[in-house]
Amino acid sequence: MKTRTSAPEVVTFGCRLNTSESEAIRAAAAAGGAGDAVIFNTCAVTAEAERQARQAIRRIRRERPDQRIIVTGCAAQIRPGQFDQMTEVDRVLGNADKLRARSFAAAGARVQVGDIDTETALAASHVHSPKGRVRAYVQVQNGCDHRCTFCVIPFGRGKSRSMSVAEVAMQIRTLLESGAAEIVLAGVDVTAWGADLGEGLALGNLVCGLLEAVPELTRLRLTSLDPAEIDEVLWDVITSEERLLPHLHLSLQSGDDLILKRMKRRHSRNDAIAFCERVRAQRPEISLGADFIAGFPTESDDAFANTLALVDDCGLSFLHVFPYSVRSGTPAARMPQVPVEVRRQRARRLRAKGQAALDTYLAAQVGTRSRVLVEENRKGEAVARADDYASVRIDGGAPTGAVLPVRFIGVEPGRLIARANA
Repeated sequence: MKTRTSAPEVVTFGCRLNTSESEAIRAAAAAGGAGDAVIFNTCAVTAEAERQARQAIRRIRRERPDQRIIVTGCAAQIRPGQFDQMTEVDRVLGNADKLRARSFAAAGARVQVGDIDTETALAASHVHSPKGRVRAYVQVQNGCDHRCTFCVIPFGRGKSRSMSVAEVAMQIRTLLESGAAEIVLAGVDVTAWGADLGEGLALGNLVCGLLEAVPELTRLRLTSLDPAEIDEVLWDVITSEERLLPHLHLSLQSGDDLILKRMKRRHSRNDAIAFCERVRAQRPEISLGADFIAGFPTESDDAFANTLALVDDCGLSFLHVFPYSVRSGTPAARMPQVPVEVRRQRARRLRAKGQAALDTYLAAQVGTRSRVLVEENRKGEAVARADDYASVRIDGGAPTGAVLPVRFIGVEPGRLIARANA
């Protein structure tokens, strides 16, 4: 017998934007009569992400043979045929269709994937309770107008579209009222915000507008930033506004100039170093992280060594590392490929470099004081996140959602140990 629920189960793969959109998908599906479904919100950034989605779909079908399965997200938008061919799948929805209740109606077509490039506006999505989560993501931008040679995401997300300051402020107020203590602005290319709205708007205008419009917002974060798109208004707010928390994550991808050119990135190695030096000089307490791709086509040993060195040259502490994944239809797929095992080995070395950098950074925080946001309690200890994004353990527990002053008294693998009110 089919188990019916008031809201569908949504299984999310990939980025923070997908995490944010999954709540809107849940609401649209419930309104469209698909409350009994399991919905897979897929990612297409790597072949591994797609493989994991297919594996999870097959597992759910084996475990729940009578339950309806709907697949959506970037992988479904870019390659709907691969999911249409899966006998386990009942419906395939594109990235625009997944946010519309009518797409989930029982009489709808099996495959509903429209032309994402025809989407020209970004409407406010469903605003939801964080469901016990004290950090909430708000979509402020979607799509990308750039064409990095390794990336298929523009084909899944379409052109860059921005949400207005007023709409974002409205969502943030609702989330704060629902119990969120911290807001993260999310998007595919967040630093492109505003270009489609006219009047010379840029991300700095959004951040300033939100801080002014929502004075009760005391903890604001930004997701991955393109260092080539940081406007001067954003520079000012990053370096002077305490409510914008002191952690930035950069989309760097490589530390070698030739590889950056072949990736079609818009910054150089020296640009990345100069950015990090400037921001740290103006806000010394800031922590920095970055995304990197290991084993991009034509990457030599020397080019990879330049990426390893960039971790130290930029003073990076939080790394997201991915071995290069061939994406069909991209220019990089036609370039001379680095052997798969070499890509994996370089990714392991880069992750180890990142872990060593994080260990050094955390050790340097022992004896200092900061604020932390308590995310949850586990068996008599609180798990929290510091302003600089470091993971923190507080012995003895603390109320979920509380923002506490702490003193860091020790370090353990991957996180700091803190004492509240010390």
